[in-house]
Amino acid sequence: MNKLFTVSLLVAAVTVGCAGADVRPIVDMKGVNEATYENDLKECQTYAQQQSGMGSTAAKGAGAGAVVGGLLGLVTGGNGSGIAQAAGAGAVIGGAGGAFSGNQAQEAVVKRCLSGRGYRVLN
Repeated sequence: MNKLFTVSLLVAAVTVGCAGADVRPIVDMKGVNEATYENDLKECQTYAQQQSGMGSTAAKGAGAGAVVGGLLGLVTGGNGSGIAQAAGAGAVIGGAGGAFSGNQAQEAVVKRCLSGRGYRVLN
């Protein structure tokens, strides 16, 4: 198996494992009712799931990565198999990047939502 492809799969696996909407930000809990906080956190996480997350941004990234990878394989004079491998690696890398961006966007929604409800989000 191509080393680049193997590394790409590893990057994708690590990236997809990120929290996204399920993030639990670090919040200063001094003077905070934990039950109320947990309820607010769940509501904020629900809002974050409405944000374009891993699925759609990963798919867009994978498509763009496949095109770039395929073109790179073509430009470097690869045969059909090499071009397909380059396109596959590009799709994995692009998909991982898209998933990461989607996760970041969802995490930002959770943090802004909690801040808007008066919590001191520390990260």
